[in-house]
Amino acid sequence: MSRQKSSLLAIAAVTVALIPGPALAATPTPTPKPTAAAAKTAAKKAPVDCEQVKCIALTFDDGPGKYAGTLLDTLKKYDAKATFFLEGQYVKARPAYVKRMAKEGHELGNHSYTHPDFTKLEPAAIRNEIQKTQDEVKKAAGVEPKLLRPPYGLADIQVSEVAAEFDMPIILWTAGSRDWDTKNVDAIHKQTLAVAQQDSIILMHDWVKQTVDGMPALIKTLQAKGFHLVTVSDVVKRQNLEPGDAFPLPEGWQN
Repeated sequence: MSRQKSSLLAIAAVTVALIPGPALAATPTPTPKPTAAAAKTAAKKAPVDCEQVKCIALTFDDGPGKYAGTLLDTLKKYDAKATFFLEGQYVKARPAYVKRMAKEGHELGNHSYTHPDFTKLEPAAIRNEIQKTQDEVKKAAGVEPKLLRPPYGLADIQVSEVAAEFDMPIILWTAGSRDWDTKNVDAIHKQTLAVAQQDSIILMHDWVKQTVDGMPALIKTLQAKGFHLVTVSDVVKRQNLEPGDAFPLPEGWQN
């Protein structure tokens, strides 16, 4: 089923050379040392290598929800990145959040326009759901999603074929926070920590107020455990996914 192929990934490294001033200069001008703020900014921009550090991807479906602004404030405060699988209808209603997500370095994914079960639709209807959301995200943020998460995480061969037409892999999740079910800060915190592992892709929702309310404590706990909060693309980089591939594979699919 899989169309995965081997590919090479290159990471560019930048080396800064410090050249000392002339030894005989009467009044040498000292080279200014980087300020703490500048050093911190440089560190933030350094790419995260999930082969070297422990990574986790928090993903938020069905948004942008009405609490997305508060969530973005929290992510910014703790220098954490996330992936938002957006519904086109809410992108249209709240475009400013989507623009901010892209500007602040978060990843945008396509989660359909109206959240139907793709496995019950004809190919043309699936294409329409995906394309309308692509258009709304492009209008709001100037970029197009590169990842597809079908509603309810339901995919079949037909969905895979349509995803391939859009040059998108299908991204599901390794575990869920069950926030939509419990709607309880402590329960969401406990469940997320229970399933948090190296390269986990965690399903959450930014329309669940308790998820957003508990995010500061959750992020601090994850970071204290050594996790780097990154985007889905950071986590799946080594999977070499091709358009139409699904990861993790749905039950019943064979690699």
